[in-house]
Amino acid sequence: MIITRTPFRISFFGGGTDYPAWYLKHGGAVLVTSINKYCYLTCRNLPPFFPHKFRVVYIKSENTSTIDEISHPAVRGILKHLEWKDGLEIHHDADLPARGGMGSSSAFTVGLLHALSALKGRMVSKYQLALDSIHLEQNVLRETVGSQDQVSVAVGGFNHVRFLPGGDINVTPVTVTRERLRELESHLMLFFSGIERTAAKVADSYAINIEEKSAQMQAMAALVDQSVKILTSNCEIDEFGKLLHEAWQVKRRFSPQVSNQKIDDIYERGRRAGALGGKILGAGGGGFVLLFVPPDRQSAVRVALADLIHVPFRFERLGSHVIFFENDEDYSSATVDNANCRFAKAIDLDLQPH
Repeated sequence: MIITRTPFRISFFGGGTDYPAWYLKHGGAVLVTSINKYCYLTCRNLPPFFPHKFRVVYIKSENTSTIDEISHPAVRGILKHLEWKDGLEIHHDADLPARGGMGSSSAFTVGLLHALSALKGRMVSKYQLALDSIHLEQNVLRETVGSQDQVSVAVGGFNHVRFLPGGDINVTPVTVTRERLRELESHLMLFFSGIERTAAKVADSYAINIEEKSAQMQAMAALVDQSVKILTSNCEIDEFGKLLHEAWQVKRRFSPQVSNQKIDDIYERGRRAGALGGKILGAGGGGFVLLFVPPDRQSAVRVALADLIHVPFRFERLGSHVIFFENDEDYSSATVDNANCRFAKAIDLDLQPH
């Protein structure tokens, strides 16, 4: 049995420039961090005593005899792509709901690929795990998704990610003090809007004809460099919040589907109560709302948005990793524990692209 834990992510700046239709020609960049809210995938080889060969448990439960009968599109697509032959049981659990703009679909893909690789005895680097997940989501599952989510949740940490023409992806940790990151963290508030949306449908409204959004894309890319300069300088952290507001105004011009009356109302209520800036996470249209709020105004913002769920969070740095490993052989507990520690250590140390 294998259990992987893969973080969700918060993207601050540059969203949209990570779509291959854009960056393979122009390049792109994002500022993004993984957070301590997770997707858990448990996988094990299914014993041959059951009438079904595959069992998949998520918001619903499926028992099937073939891969083609599995209705979960990502599970079905991944298993077919891997030409999986053995009986298999998969359980999915998560700290946050799907369709919230937190990279949940990519966290699922990364976590499942990680677990299935481990189940076969393969140790895949975090960077390769990200690349494999990008290929699966974009080319196998044919989803209209970018490339930042897979990188962020696989690698983990607070990163400046550059997407180069030609397809190379560079991941650079933002080199600031722990105190500076904690200062930023203390100014961020996350709320759930209660609006579910499918990111690919929102993205389709602007990603298909992305060249027509050239001015917005260039503006979004420029904001990434500005945000990094703010974090790595001695200027007031409030400038980061003001830049978030500027970025949200740019993003709203991508498509009418990026925002709506309810989202605008939430954002404006937060701003009137003291938020300096913020954004809808992910492609837009609903999900989670991130606000930048000075600590002394956060009580007022919580009151103003009392109808929403407030989700406290912290930054995290480990990315996707195995938290439990036990193979089918009858090892002693000490041997299993030692093998698990070696396995986890080898994965967690591989934080950078090769």
